[in-house]
Order: sequence, then C-alpha cells, then structure tokens
Amino acid sequence: MLSVTKNALRPALSRAFGAGKAFKHTLPPLPYAYNALEPYIAEEIMTLHHTKHHQTYVNGLNAAEESYAATDSTAKKIALQSALKFNGGGHINHSLFWKNLAPASENGGKLPSGGSLEKAIVKDFGSVDAFKKKMNTVTAAIQGSGWGWLGYDASSGKLDIVTTANQDPLLSHVPIIGIDIWEHAFYLQYKNVKPDYLSAIWNVINFEEAERRFVEASK
Repeated sequence: MLSVTKNALRPALSRAFGAGKAFKHTLPPLPYAYNALEPYIAEEIMTLHHTKHHQTYVNGLNAAEESYAATDSTAKKIALQSALKFNGGGHINHSLFWKNLAPASENGGKLPSGGSLEKAIVKDFGSVDAFKKKMNTVTAAIQGSGWGWLGYDASSGKLDIVTTANQDPLLSHVPIIGIDIWEHAFYLQYKNVKPDYLSAIWNVINFEEAERRFVEASK
C-alpha cells in the first residue's frame, strides 16, 4: 500500500542500518528554482523551508540513526524513537512535498482533464471544487502544526482526506497530495491567515505527480 511513498523517496530514504553503521541521508534538490512558485509561495519561504527546515530534519535523522547504530542498549534505542519519528517523518514528508509542487508556468495547479485522479475525486467528493474546499477546511482545522493529506486507501479503493500531527508521516494511506500547515511553510507571506495560504497553494499543486502516484497506488 505504501509503494508510492517508498518509490518517491528512493534513493534519499532507501537507507537502512547495515554492519552496525547508519547511512547518511541527504537533502534532495528542488526540481525548480526557489522563486519558481511565486507569487503563490515566496522565494524567501521556499529558500528557508528547504535549506534550513528540511536540512534540520535531515541532520536530526542522521544523528539519531548514528546514535541508534552505535548502541546495544535497548533503553537507549527506545529513547531514540521520538527523534527518529520526528526527523524521519520530517524528511519523508518534505521529500514528498517538494515533488508535490510545480510552477504555474509548468502546469502547476492544472488537474489532467479526464484522468484517473479527476474521475476518482469526482466519485469520492462530488466535484473537484468540493474536494478542494473540504481539503482546505480539514487542513485549516489542524491545531498546532501538521499536514493535510489526500490519501488513497487500498483496502476500500477510495480517496480520503486525512491529517497527521507534527511531522508524523502518513502511514494509513498512500499519500497522493500533502499540504504542509506548519507556520514555516506560509507565515512570512500569509501571516496567520491559513485560508489564504491554502487557497493559493492549489495554483502550484503538481497534479501530474499526484496523478502518477494515484495510478501507481490503485493498480
């Protein structure tokens, strides 16, 4: 069910412990320039979000994995679980998020007409506009920090809108579209007005990538 997540993160997250050593995770490059999502997401936000915040999760994950690999203590390994979850989730989520976006000049915001994803959205939510409205409402209602997701439930064959807290990765569904609702994703531009950020981001959602994820997940 999570093949899309795994594939999207190779090779950045296809790391494991081996021979007592932890492999290094690295910051994935953006597939567009830092100013490419303007005016919807400012260059300053993208630069800080990618080079500072995501890099911090990468650093934290590497440190936690190195500590985990270096100890034989069960207690210490248990104590490291929160750091592994937070930083590992941050790396997973952001690696997906960057691919989730595309400049408006490169078909960002354009859902392929008549495609499998559009048909599934209409079937499960009534219309594309109804889906966006519900996604915005559910994501804006997150208390504190977290993520809003359009996820595919392989057991039911349906699309669902779900949320995760903090940097928890989406594990119950295959992630199709994810929206970062941490303040660092929007505050410099939209202040505390989450609805404005959520309305704007649809102009740069990479629906072609979302379509690809959905098609793969629903095979």
